[in-house]
Amino acid sequence: MRAFARDPVHTASVAPSSPALAAAMAAAVPGTGEPTVVELGPGTGAITAAIQRRLDGWGTHLAIERNPQWAALVQERFPGVRVVRGDVADLAGILADRDVGPADAVVSGLPWVAYRGRFVAELTEVLAPTGVFSQFAYAWARRWAPPARAELAALRRHFAEVTISPTVWRNLPPAVVYYARCRAVCGDACASCR
Repeated sequence: MRAFARDPVHTASVAPSSPALAAAMAAAVPGTGEPTVVELGPGTGAITAAIQRRLDGWGTHLAIERNPQWAALVQERFPGVRVVRGDVADLAGILADRDVGPADAVVSGLPWVAYRGRFVAELTEVLAPTGVFSQFAYAWARRWAPPARAELAALRRHFAEVTISPTVWRNLPPAVVYYARCRAVCGDACASCR
């Protein structure tokens, strides 16, 4: 709650995501193989835990957190996660510096207003052709709040397929998850668009 009060632009919520919302967010992570997962804004690790359960010891999980206390907490709680203290505005640079990518899933616990400028277009460039981006939005705001409407419009501009989960009622406040797949420019070349 203190972090939200100090910096509401970069802190998505007054409370950690519920296990139900975390599981819905982690559903974007492939359940087989050795996927590369990039988590944006893990906060205190609620979604991180769900991603780790989904990976079950396989793949690569890189988490980018700008809050130094939360970055240290996530690294301590999840030693198998590569935690980077940084800003998602430099996502491509962070991944290139660590030789990570392309990402099979990018899972974001950040509020939409934390993104700047061309972020969604840049996000499509770090995803594998069949990669998925997941982002939550609060159910009550998604239809009428200008930032929420801008978020969905940006996703639909840059991705060929955007689906919205059913409302996750077991979260405070209730939320939905956006799953965005396949760059809008890839056409039929993308397996998930066929």
